[in-house]
Amino acid sequence: MIPIASPVVGDKELGLIKEVLKSGIIAQGPKVALFEKRFAQLCNTKFAIAVNSGTAALHCCTYALGIRQGDEVITVPFTFVATANSILMQGAKPVFVDICEETFNIDPSKIEAAITPNTKAIIAVNLYGQPADYNALREIAAKHNLRIIEDAAQSVGAEFNGEKSGSLGDIAAFSFYATKNLVTGEGGMITTNNPEFAELCKRFRHHGQSEKTRYEYFDLGYNYRMTDIMAAIGLAQLERLPTLTEIRQRNAQLLNEGLAGVKGIVTPKLMPNATHVYHQYTIRVTPEFPMTRDELAAYLKENGFGCGIYYPKPLHLHPHFQKLGYKLGDFPVSEKLAKEVLSLPVHPKVTPEQLHRLIGLIRGVK
Repeated sequence: MIPIASPVVGDKELGLIKEVLKSGIIAQGPKVALFEKRFAQLCNTKFAIAVNSGTAALHCCTYALGIRQGDEVITVPFTFVATANSILMQGAKPVFVDICEETFNIDPSKIEAAITPNTKAIIAVNLYGQPADYNALREIAAKHNLRIIEDAAQSVGAEFNGEKSGSLGDIAAFSFYATKNLVTGEGGMITTNNPEFAELCKRFRHHGQSEKTRYEYFDLGYNYRMTDIMAAIGLAQLERLPTLTEIRQRNAQLLNEGLAGVKGIVTPKLMPNATHVYHQYTIRVTPEFPMTRDELAAYLKENGFGCGIYYPKPLHLHPHFQKLGYKLGDFPVSEKLAKEVLSLPVHPKVTPEQLHRLIGLIRGVK
């Protein structure tokens, strides 16, 4: 079975892990500091703050922006639950708006109607590895005095108008989960150019205490620190990232060309002012295709190809968001696409020969 995701790790990662273990510093230490420095350079930001998960990164972002009880944050229902949970974790309300059918990202034309006096920020998700429309988002945010959190969990290395993912909003959150383009097993990172936000995130990840004055607690905080073992893996992964991204893009282009013209298959649309790093290569299986999405997924798995559905049910249809008053029919584009999306293997371990066979299987469905 060719899996939907497979991390690329090797001797470099093993060597750096061994170095950490021999040093005796296996919690947050010098490797974390170096990883932060190099990641900030990658994103062209002044600050990077490492944490132990992408969820922790998002939670730090909402905290640093001062999101509190009674506030509202606009985001999308077509995303992983951590995006919206990070709002709930601060006692605030997630206000959903629908997505663009072509890009899977937040639809800027829907945002202003959702803004109220309680709205404090927008969380834009760069779903599958392509940034949202930050030109439109910045214009709306400036007009209404809102902050932008960039949920960059899936978009490490991507760009919008030549600007790096991680620098597109006021603050950004990355994930280094085991299936991501850059992995540390678990792990996350916050990036920002705002020194106040950076300091607040550093405190929040460390039980509310400043790293300059230990045992002085400024506010509620959590144990969200990254370990040097995780950072060691991340440092090796950073060196691999340009090559791995290039292979993902090559694989995606091969799939685009091979699936072009197949009735009922919609391949990913690349925005002209963005780069796509293809954390997932996600097609849509529409009613014009001879099989349903689920039938095609089963057929591909029977023939040795793993695939994934991200995401099978929009967040507003899950119980703890329905409590907020959301119901079926509220976000028709998200609901429609949840029934159509299917992610195919695009990771760097997939060979062109395997992709040609995958294309042949899909094209051969009658």
